[in-house]
Amino acid sequence: VQLQASGGGLVQAGGSLRLSCAASGLSFTYYNMGWFRQALGKEREFVAYIRPGRTTDYADSVKGRFTISRDNAKNTADLQMNSLKPEDTAVYYCAASRSGLVNPRNYDYWGQGTQVTVSS
Repeated sequence: VQLQASGGGLVQAGGSLRLSCAASGLSFTYYNMGWFRQALGKEREFVAYIRPGRTTDYADSVKGRFTISRDNAKNTADLQMNSLKPEDTAVYYCAASRSGLVNPRNYDYWGQGTQVTVSS
């Protein structure tokens, strides 16, 4: 199983980025896909998830600004991030789980992470 995250970078506050996660080696349509982030010196935290049927949920800190989506034909899960704030700066990870949603410990597979830096 491989999850490849991409799309991170440096952006000014108020800007946008789109992260993408390409999955291979798993039956994608059976997995919940999640995005998590870890800022320097902090624990990994939930950002958003999407279930195979496209039910979604978000951390309160990103609701209304981030949108998670998936393409079951292409085995991809994207995170559109708008109105970015300096506090969104972190390494962002995509993950796949048969049953987990919010708790990162319940995820089975992880991507390598992509750095998002938001300057003020």
